[in-house]
Amino acid sequence: METKTRKRRKAFIDKTCVACGCCLKVCPKQALEIWKGITAKVDLEKCVGCGKCAKECPASVISIQEVSS
Repeated sequence: METKTRKRRKAFIDKTCVACGCCLKVCPKQALEIWKGITAKVDLEKCVGCGKCAKECPASVISIQEVSS
């Protein structure tokens, strides 16, 4: 019997992020933080892949991708 790999969605931030902080305000799991004032960083353990951060990002540098778990 073949075992199915469960796919989950997670947020990923492009290196062109300007650390505006808009994504932090809408994340229901507080999975994002501003790292060294340079860029936003995602805690993949907390991220549920809801996509709210990607919709809020004014620079469109956040993408939601499927990852294997």
